[in-house]
Amino acid sequence: MRRQDEAEDLVQLLTPEGERVVHPRYDLDLSKSQYRGLYRDMTLVRRLDREAFALQRLGELGMWIPCLGQEAAQIGSGRALEPDDHVFPSYREHGVAWCRGIPPLALMGMLRGTTNGGWDPRHTGFHLYTIVLGAQTLHAVGYAMGMRRDGDASAVVAYFGDGAASEGDVSEAFNFAAVYGAPVVFFCQNNQWAISHPADRQSRAPIHHRARGYGFPGVRVDGNDVLACLAVTRAALEHARRGDGPFLIEAHTYRMGPHTTSDDPGRYRPAEEVEEWRGKDPIARMRAFLLREELADDAFFREVDEEGDRLALELREGVLAMPDPPVDAMFDHVYTGRHSLLEEERAWYTAYLDRFEEPRA
Repeated sequence: MRRQDEAEDLVQLLTPEGERVVHPRYDLDLSKSQYRGLYRDMTLVRRLDREAFALQRLGELGMWIPCLGQEAAQIGSGRALEPDDHVFPSYREHGVAWCRGIPPLALMGMLRGTTNGGWDPRHTGFHLYTIVLGAQTLHAVGYAMGMRRDGDASAVVAYFGDGAASEGDVSEAFNFAAVYGAPVVFFCQNNQWAISHPADRQSRAPIHHRARGYGFPGVRVDGNDVLACLAVTRAALEHARRGDGPFLIEAHTYRMGPHTTSDDPGRYRPAEEVEEWRGKDPIARMRAFLLREELADDAFFREVDEEGDRLALELREGVLAMPDPPVDAMFDHVYTGRHSLLEEERAWYTAYLDRFEEPRA
């Protein structure tokens, strides 16, 4: 075990080889079961992610947004949350949803089109996915300010990506949170690619440096290190709960898969870059640490893999049992009441689909 110099820019507690590093400001000491639990969380989230990807390829989901490679950033930060905290996700935070007790089938039902969410944010503390880039950061700040006015000592975490960091909404959220001292942690998963646009074409300076211009702390953490993500997020949440205002975390990670299942990353990403990041895999890193410290054995890893297989089967059967959404559901709830133009479009679309029905005997 070695110490990390506080002057180093990237907070890291586990090297890619699984060696434990002690950081002078951000560190933690967990029990054996907690270390093993983090590995289990990441492994099961990757398993459900792979199963959802396969189900989309089979035509059972309309789309899927993979989180492959980002499990440490999501599980580490998600396990730092207290039950009364609130999360405002973007659309890739399946690992955080797992930590908040959101059933994976609820996520898949939303992307199959059978529901518009499937969970109650008031009870789970996990708000609905947001497709509009950056919008959730403003929602998070407003909610955090409301909690503080109500005398609630909890905090809010807003998740967004490096691409969303270029949106004006995020800058407005930073400024508003700083001026009003909102208890919100901004968690940027910098996975290096905003679809096909690389991070170095989005910003001339590291994203976490932006916090200084707004007057609050910003830290860059190794996003493939689940221990570092847990430690830094815990400290940021404590900062917010004390009334010290917002905090920005930039988790330096990598999107190993496509942006969504409609994307082909091979058209814009060099294969050498993907291979380089494959060597920093967050799950392999944690496995190496557990073996190095004799915190787990082959029987434990086999048990987790078998649990993942059971989870995958449960999800597959659950998705296949879901009803197909009504074909004209897209016309519902656009307005509070009926609208003549929409009704015309609904009638045209229904007639169009009727042309493809098999003739009755």
